[in-house]
Amino acid sequence: MTERPDYIRPSDIDNRSTFWQRVQWRIEAVAWDAVYWYPMKWIGIDRAARLAAWLVALIGPRLSQHRTAIRNLRLAFPEWSEAEVRRVAKTAWRNIGATAGELPHLPKIDPYEPGGRVEVVGAEYLDAIRESEKGGVLVSGHFANWEVMAAVICRRPVDCLVTYRALNNPHIDKRINRVRRDYGIGVLAPKGLATRDLMRALSKGRAVALMNDQKFNQGIAVDFFGHDAMTAPGPSRLAVKYGVPVTFMATRRTGPGRFRVEVHPPLWADPALDTEAATVDLTRRITALIEAEVQANPEQWFWMHRRWPKEAWRKADALEARKPAV
Repeated sequence: MTERPDYIRPSDIDNRSTFWQRVQWRIEAVAWDAVYWYPMKWIGIDRAARLAAWLVALIGPRLSQHRTAIRNLRLAFPEWSEAEVRRVAKTAWRNIGATAGELPHLPKIDPYEPGGRVEVVGAEYLDAIRESEKGGVLVSGHFANWEVMAAVICRRPVDCLVTYRALNNPHIDKRINRVRRDYGIGVLAPKGLATRDLMRALSKGRAVALMNDQKFNQGIAVDFFGHDAMTAPGPSRLAVKYGVPVTFMATRRTGPGRFRVEVHPPLWADPALDTEAATVDLTRRITALIEAEVQANPEQWFWMHRRWPKEAWRKADALEARKPAV
């Protein structure tokens, strides 16, 4: 297996920082350790997940991102009552909190431990990628604790590069990446560095893993819950270019610090289509799988991201609270 890369960080974030920004980063890192990281480690994973879920469910609805979540839910589920929309939005905050509480403990979780905290369904599809020695493109979304999914891939083990978004604070970013390496994951920052490295990995028969559920302004418009959503075609384009399958994965929370990860059968580009048409078709099929997973477990998706433009909210009459039925 290829040796895992060292910590890699795009330089543009740090190059733009001022002296006072760097001082603020240091203070944030100290607070991160003292208020969050070590207290969560000390109390154990189950208690940490429950405590953080409770705290974030209190704080989240007071943030501006809560309004985004509410509008997204109104758009995606127009048949829901306002009370149901708000209930799911608050539960989604609880899921984010639980994920934060679990993060310091992830190196201790072996997803393949018999009777352990993770149930893996469809692991044979990961085995097929490894045994083919041709690589593949693994895609997912921000479901439940999405960090667990990466451990399922790399501990199978599949030789895989897993992309991530770098945090602005370099000290916290490095701490999180250390945790990821501790549970066997090679990571790359997607901006600037990743595209070149993903192509190099695939050309050498390695696998790559990417999230494909967030807004990408330079992407293509794909139907998502009945409305166009700008979607990154990169994962599909890589699969078409290198003639490898796309494998969709989804994580579901079954309890504090407990999960079910499902690996779906591989998707192949339609050989009857030209490169661009095959890329668009594959992107639509991936998005359909993401939508199905969100519909099945709406409380466990990251609704706080502005997935649709404001015009879509307006079209769906999602900007204002719904009046109760008379």
